[in-house]
Amino acid sequence: MAALLAGDEATPSLRGQVDLIYIDPPFDSKADYRTKVTLPALLGTEGAGSIELEQKPTVIEQFAYSDTWADGTASYLAMITPRLILMRELLSDTGSIYVHLDWHVGHYVKLILDEVFDKDNFRNEIIWRYGAGGTPDSFFPRKHDCIYGYAKNSDKNFFNKDGNILRVPYDQSTLDTHYKKTDEDGRRYRIQTVNGREYKTYADVGKFVTDVWTDVGAQTATSPISKENRNYATQKPEKLLERIITASCPENGLVLDFFGGSGTTAAVAEKLGRRWVTTDLGKPACMIMRKRLIDQDAQPFLYQAIGDYQVEAAKNTLGRSFRMGDLAGIVLSLYGATPLNADDNPTRNLGNITGGGVKTLVLADSPNKVTGAATLRRAQTLRDTLLGGFDKVVVLGWNFEPAIGEAITGLNDARLEVLVIPPDLMDRLKKASSKKGGLKELSGKVRFSSLQYLTIAPIVCKRTTDGEILTVHLKNYVLLSPDAINLDEANRIKLQEIANAEPLALIEYWAVDPDYDGKVFRSVWQDYRGNVESDGDPLRVVTSAVITVPVKDTPRKVCVRVVDVFGFEAEVVADIVEVQS
Repeated sequence: MAALLAGDEATPSLRGQVDLIYIDPPFDSKADYRTKVTLPALLGTEGAGSIELEQKPTVIEQFAYSDTWADGTASYLAMITPRLILMRELLSDTGSIYVHLDWHVGHYVKLILDEVFDKDNFRNEIIWRYGAGGTPDSFFPRKHDCIYGYAKNSDKNFFNKDGNILRVPYDQSTLDTHYKKTDEDGRRYRIQTVNGREYKTYADVGKFVTDVWTDVGAQTATSPISKENRNYATQKPEKLLERIITASCPENGLVLDFFGGSGTTAAVAEKLGRRWVTTDLGKPACMIMRKRLIDQDAQPFLYQAIGDYQVEAAKNTLGRSFRMGDLAGIVLSLYGATPLNADDNPTRNLGNITGGGVKTLVLADSPNKVTGAATLRRAQTLRDTLLGGFDKVVVLGWNFEPAIGEAITGLNDARLEVLVIPPDLMDRLKKASSKKGGLKELSGKVRFSSLQYLTIAPIVCKRTTDGEILTVHLKNYVLLSPDAINLDEANRIKLQEIANAEPLALIEYWAVDPDYDGKVFRSVWQDYRGNVESDGDPLRVVTSAVITVPVKDTPRKVCVRVVDVFGFEAEVVADIVEVQS
């Protein structure tokens, strides 16, 4: 939200430009939502079927999977309040916001909404009765959510009463009582007199919906909308968003959803001809959204990874006054490095290890940076010049550019090592800080893993009368070490077996940009698990792509990007110099 408000040279600020915000944030339900990855069964094992891996949530993906808050409702409200303030800044004067909650914290958040948006701008408390679930023994069944609607400015608020999605059929008793007449086409109608003038109203138009919605079913496996199901625990039905977007966003207007989840808001906005921005902290959620939009033949959209997730998590764990050097120092100590003196280490992110006659410099990169080629070159320079030089340098990173594998290969430096800081480290630090032993409990238990990377076969380029035909073939994919993924031991073993036996089965999605400019990846071909049109196999992607592109007389640069089942990305860039005739 801060990035959208600030804007940059290429993208103007969206302050006061947004027509509609819908959010379905966590409910403070104390639930631990887990994501399941279904992989093909190992060849040679008894029986058919699949293996399910249950991925435990980590603190940097907390909003995607875990709805448990360290200090209870107080910390939940501390999370949601500043976000609502930023959302108000994004809304236009005619804009609206809908906040979807339930009984857990809805009444608390309503008070905050009254304060942020002004209680005079309150429009509706919509009751969505979904009716799914069982019957408890000690209280009435809880079968509804509340959606709080506010205008940025009630005097200017855009609200569209037209559209079939905003009307529902009359019940039979109303038809029999009021719509007794029938025209020559068989349409039932009534005559009403207003200010001395008669009006004919047809029954098939339906009545305008109230603030109690009983006609929008829940997303269940057996419901009429089961075809929408993306296996995402908190997914909402498309009809719910169709009604909200139709009512409160003009055609070609802009819709924002900051807790994107399964992508329902973006998918519906796309179908209704509205522009959209959606975000989520969880890698699996982003993958589901991307696949969903591709599956419905959405217009081209931009996918970006932004945000200081680990920084925010560090503030929650180490206190709001923490400094980046504090976290770097912890990472260095867990790796076994001793921090350098302050004079040689002003940013407090450098350490050294000396053993066996080898001097190793260790650089712990910042969590608010994306580690790439520039960082690696800087690490090489420090290794060769700092304190008379070191024998090797190790770079520890949180987030990496997709092309990091290519950068490492290009440097071809045996004295450079790049390792991944465990994605769940902040979660483990938080748990350790609450125990008597503190950080000592983690000593020797944190594994820094090698990066995931992709290899492809040499790309074949053949020129024909129709253009150039590119054949791209995936060769191998090496997953981030299973030890760095938050799985229990049994699932970790299963994952390692599949990674060894069929590594390409771990690819969730892959795409090809045949004219990569080195800056923006533009996919012209993609495949993903579940796209059975390609090969009929819902658990694997196809491993070859044949793409026809216009003839290019200059060398062509092709980029192949993959996303694995855990949401980690890797890419390969290949220059095509030789063209077959």
